[in-house]
Amino acid sequence: MPELQRLCAGHAPAVLAFELANRAYFAASVPDRGDDFFDRFSDRYGALLAEQEAGVCAFYVLVAEDGPVLGRFNLYDLENGTAELGYRVARHVAGRGVATATVRELCRLAVTRHGLRTLRAGTSRENVASRRVLAKAGFVPVAPAGPGGESDAWYRRDLVP
Repeated sequence: MPELQRLCAGHAPAVLAFELANRAYFAASVPDRGDDFFDRFSDRYGALLAEQEAGVCAFYVLVAEDGPVLGRFNLYDLENGTAELGYRVARHVAGRGVATATVRELCRLAVTRHGLRTLRAGTSRENVASRRVLAKAGFVPVAPAGPGGESDAWYRRDLVP
């Protein structure tokens, strides 16, 4: 059974392998991270861990029983009980309910571990799979993205009544 784990330094090789193996797949629905992301991966990874340590963000990886990363699930800009959700799953597990189940689990952790009350998530009009995951995980559309935004629509989930 895959396990959602808080990102740590030891995950770096598996995260890099995940990103490289799925680069073309991700680029079909979200802007490519670019060569610089991979060339400077160690520096960027260290910066993520520092952000997490500072309490600004919370990063998670979904790890298969045999060790590979199956997905990344992140909470950005934790502030005033809210955060933005971002996620991506490996091509070979897409469409199998993995993202939906893990987003639901992260919603639970957002409340119990991070004290959050509301999550927001943005996605493009073309990313039907991501829109479906958000809907199945209890998010509702709230607004189109503003000028200069990368997303075509924003979704919201209130985590506590």
